[in-house]
Amino acid sequence: MNRKEFLKVAGLAVGGGMVAATSYLAINDESQDPVVDRVPLRLKNLHPALEGFTILQMTDLHLYPMTQPPLIEKAVAMANSLNPDLVVLTGDYVWQVLEAIDELAPILAGLNARYGVYSTLGNHDYWLDADVITGTMEASGLPVLVNQGLTIQQGEGSFYLAGLDDGWSGNPDLDMTLDGAKPEDLVILLCHEPDLADPFSRDGRVDVQMSGHTHAGQIRIPGIGALILPYLGRKYDMGLYRIKDMLLYTNRGLGVISEPVRYNCPPEITQFVLQMA
Repeated sequence: MNRKEFLKVAGLAVGGGMVAATSYLAINDESQDPVVDRVPLRLKNLHPALEGFTILQMTDLHLYPMTQPPLIEKAVAMANSLNPDLVVLTGDYVWQVLEAIDELAPILAGLNARYGVYSTLGNHDYWLDADVITGTMEASGLPVLVNQGLTIQQGEGSFYLAGLDDGWSGNPDLDMTLDGAKPEDLVILLCHEPDLADPFSRDGRVDVQMSGHTHAGQIRIPGIGALILPYLGRKYDMGLYRIKDMLLYTNRGLGVISEPVRYNCPPEITQFVLQMA
């Protein structure tokens, strides 16, 4: 076989392999099947009144063009069925169509939680228009925390819920974000990008960081993991980590971008359960 013939055969083999892989991913696509991952958070300084307190996290919805409203509506119904105490949304609400936020915000306004629904921004929100997205979310009763926080009180127990500005394209300021927290407060930080956890863990004031951003790669090969991960999402790409005295959780997200499929990486709603260590 001469070189020209070899290259032709090799090209056909590669092309056939790509077609087979694409077909396999399409058949095994999980992108329309959200799941609830229950994650206990064992915390040393949790007040007994907060034992069993539940927080639901949803992130990276990326409505349109690939992610469609029925998926978000399904996730909202699943979240409400869990009767959460609090719901948090950690950014990237739309992808390529800014006007999609006008359709998305009313769907998210259907979330029910005893202590409300709070949100932060992600890099894609800035790349479209953070002001428009913030205004539309807040007009639907979904407060957006940008370098600010508030105290969540249940009985005699409380924690400080802090929302940091986006770490890639915003102006995150941890000192400003924690300005209202007391030294003894349990602090739960919403931060879109997980890899910022390293400096926050060294700071020592944050007990839990809840992030998204990575989509966990969307396609995860057994024994290998994600093939592609974004800036500020390559170190802590999925699940629960302990970094010094701080816990970090990276949610796989709900929507998709670039590739319209998920494999070995279903859309996630996280149910955190606060527990005394």
